Amino acid sequence: MNTTKKTSSPLRIGILGGANIARQFSRDVAPSRKVKVVAVASRTPETAAAFAAAQGIGRSHGSYEALLQDDGVDAIYLPLPNSMHAEWAIKAAAAGKHILSEKPLALNHAEAKSMFDAARQHGVMLLEAYPYWFQPQTGDMLRLLREGAIGDVKSVQASFGFTMSNPQGNIRNNPALGGGALLDAGSYPLSLIRLVMGCAPVRVMADASWSNSGVDISMSCTLLYADGRRAQMQCAMDVGIHRFASIIGSKGAISTEFLNHTHDVAGGHPYGYVPSQMRVRRGTAPIPFEDVRSGTGSGFRFAAEAFAKVVAAKDFAAIDRAAAASLDIAATLEALALSAKEGRAVDLPA
Repeated sequence: MNTTKKTSSPLRIGILGGANIARQFSRDVAPSRKVKVVAVASRTPETAAAFAAAQGIGRSHGSYEALLQDDGVDAIYLPLPNSMHAEWAIKAAAAGKHILSEKPLALNHAEAKSMFDAARQHGVMLLEAYPYWFQPQTGDMLRLLREGAIGDVKSVQASFGFTMSNPQGNIRNNPALGGGALLDAGSYPLSLIRLVMGCAPVRVMADASWSNSGVDISMSCTLLYADGRRAQMQCAMDVGIHRFASIIGSKGAISTEFLNHTHDVAGGHPYGYVPSQMRVRRGTAPIPFEDVRSGTGSGFRFAAEAFAKVVAAKDFAAIDRAAAASLDIAATLEALALSAKEGRAVDLPA
């Protein structure tokens, strides 16, 4: 593996595509001194130029290939539709660019593995970016678990859902682009379950409701682990927006909203960011929960700055740990999709 690639400080990021989430990303990382969005690419020069002008980005490219050839770009942010992640992450790696990818990383485990293999071959870093992973609240949650605040984790229940806007034209409703509740929404609670459990399940069972387009509009899942632990996950695109998780231990419990983007005050934030609640109950008696206060901010900025830090430090060990989680998530998503489609329990590969 070639690890001699040099990068600048701040980390110079190019955005591969002009999706709405790319606008949010560039807006939120703009104040950072550790990362700088320096270029954007779209499929036409006009679209790319308009995006760059609106977001205050210095350069624009009329093709994705042109951005990958830009020597002034160290890394790319990849917000393309799910079905395009593997292709363009592999091309970016071959061009010597680090990759910060939107979730879900890939459509299946084989794609995810090919992406990490390409990154290692070319000496660059690939990171799947769940913004809440990088929130201070998530760090506080993991600290509580390490300290044994709730004893040994026995089970997790996690759910995420929202109402899909404009279903007819929404890419989430398009099976050809990797749409559906499981990949779009379910990857979030599943990623939290993997974070807490520390490994993939050995067997899964899923039941789904389907839209007219053929994507899953909602899904309920049970995950079984080799040591007897269990997790339950729900996701939907036809419900009121919510993000909840309960972590049940032998000596207590934690509840959290695990939001991507947070603010100190409820109401008044220009982008609608609100406080994310987390509470812990220490002990087996019915005592009150304690509120846990954590730092707040944009998960996009937290993720980008964390990525810049590991790139600068050439911390491939940290990337390998994240890669192991991403590969487990990809394998579990694939097994859940098969279970829902065929109406049976599915074992994950050993």
